[in-house]
Amino acid sequence: MDTTQSETYARLLEEAGRFHGDVCRGIRIGTRMTMAGLREIGIADPRGADRKNLIVFVEIDRCATDAIMALTGCRPGKRTMKVLDYGKMAATFVNLRTGVAVRVAAREDGPDKDADPALLATIPDEALFRLTPVAVPLRPEDLPGRPVRACLCARCGESVLDGREIVSGGETLCRPCFERRCYYASPA
Repeated sequence: MDTTQSETYARLLEEAGRFHGDVCRGIRIGTRMTMAGLREIGIADPRGADRKNLIVFVEIDRCATDAIMALTGCRPGKRTMKVLDYGKMAATFVNLRTGVAVRVAAREDGPDKDADPALLATIPDEALFRLTPVAVPLRPEDLPGRPVRACLCARCGESVLDGREIVSGGETLCRPCFERRCYYASPA
């Protein structure tokens, strides 16, 4: 990173830290991950001019996700962030206008990610992350906006939106009923 990029990192790190409540390892990595992902897909202003051109798929429900959320403006409630929670320090950034997408995954063989922020700012992206161009097939049901369709689960009777239902044995089910995870039922 050059001096300008280091200054940008410091400014973004402070912003992500305010959103999260502190600047921890995950915020430091998530900030760098966001910078790399946006650069790779050609998004310069994710919270302004490019706000309708970005979806991010995060693969962890930890601090890095807060950094990505703070710096991109993407949110699950806006349907611009999808939380997959595979337990991996990775995220896929998708430019909806161009279709360009990149998966940014933390390298386990990379430099010490607990390094102080000034040092972390100088480490090249390729040393911190695996940057993999990917294709992300998106259905209309996956995009921001109003629900495209809804159906009722045959067992619990609750509504399931946007193709998240599972058809099994001739029944249309929500995922919890299909997986027999009745977290909504009272304990016996």
